[in-house]
Amino acid sequence: MTIALDRSTDLKHWECRECEYQLNADAAPSVCPLCSEGDSPFIEKRPVELESMDRQIANRLQNGIPLVSEPWAALGEELGVSADEVMERIRKMKADVVRQVSAIFDSRSLGYHSTLVAMKFAPDDIDRAAGVINRHPGVSHNYRRNHVFNLWFTLTIHKSQSIQEEVDRLGAAAGSLHTILLPTIRLYKIGVKLDVTGEKDVTRKEEGKIVQGIREAQELTLREVEAVRVLQRDLPIEPRPFEIWAQKFGFTEEELFAHAQSFMDRGIMRRFAAVLRHRNAGFSANAMGVWIVPEERLEEVGAIIAEYAAVSHCYQRPVYPPDWNFNLFSMVHGKTTEDCLQVLDLIAAQTGIPEYTMLYSTKEYKKVRVKYFLPGTPLPVANA
Repeated sequence: MTIALDRSTDLKHWECRECEYQLNADAAPSVCPLCSEGDSPFIEKRPVELESMDRQIANRLQNGIPLVSEPWAALGEELGVSADEVMERIRKMKADVVRQVSAIFDSRSLGYHSTLVAMKFAPDDIDRAAGVINRHPGVSHNYRRNHVFNLWFTLTIHKSQSIQEEVDRLGAAAGSLHTILLPTIRLYKIGVKLDVTGEKDVTRKEEGKIVQGIREAQELTLREVEAVRVLQRDLPIEPRPFEIWAQKFGFTEEELFAHAQSFMDRGIMRRFAAVLRHRNAGFSANAMGVWIVPEERLEEVGAIIAEYAAVSHCYQRPVYPPDWNFNLFSMVHGKTTEDCLQVLDLIAAQTGIPEYTMLYSTKEYKKVRVKYFLPGTPLPVANA
């Protein structure tokens, strides 16, 4: 949950590393009042100026960290600096730029389903409505956008729950004037990797593997469920961070590494990496480019869009004529709106698809991690 903050005071700004609860206070509480995480989970949030090495580390962290006993030493050797310097710089960036370093899981593989939802509210009512939507624990992202459908959020819940029923309840509680569900039909790309160094062309093509395709839910053992609960946490910035987890949660390092590798081999985990705060990392613009693509060209156009590094997500979604006719979505990130426009114009020229529009985020109401297998959640458990 993201809480609206009063920044007019001289109090320090704190955020829980595990649930991202925020508060202003002289000192952080030792236990989070929202998620009950102990051991002083709060870090102080403040603006950070990035140096060249910070930017190199931020880029490298997004691609994945080495799953070894001393990952920061391994990164330091790769970048030509000490492990202590790597840790010091990451700790500094955690105050503003690095959201978390953890496993990035595929929701469907873990037995969850999700949808993008667009709702319409009167402009002077949208802030109140967003507050109602934010209270749902399955809402991870919630934005105001420049469109008649002006509130857009993602909802992720266990597959034993009905997406339609949950959205209906949310719409009724918030007073939505019009609601459309936009679940993924086809996934052409997912994965955010920002060039924080600013050295690469915004229109460049993707350099690494493109994650695509919708996966089915997999059965996990009870031990694997526990491993998911551990690996989704924010990795300690200490010399041997996995050893800290192993001792605290009843695993060995070797077990955690084996589970992580198994999850990646099976497509359950995409990577173990950092997620950045886009705006604080210098990417103040993000445009949802939406396209009207003939059905017979969706695979072709989706593959072309997915090749652009600035595109983090590309999906086919349903249409609702006459209110919503766009069937292909592409999320583009840039330092400026001009960056986003440049990428989308190139896509339009390359594909020959002229019918698209850009929806910009004009206000962020909520952006948190999805947490899996919280108490009371059904478990996809096979024989242990």
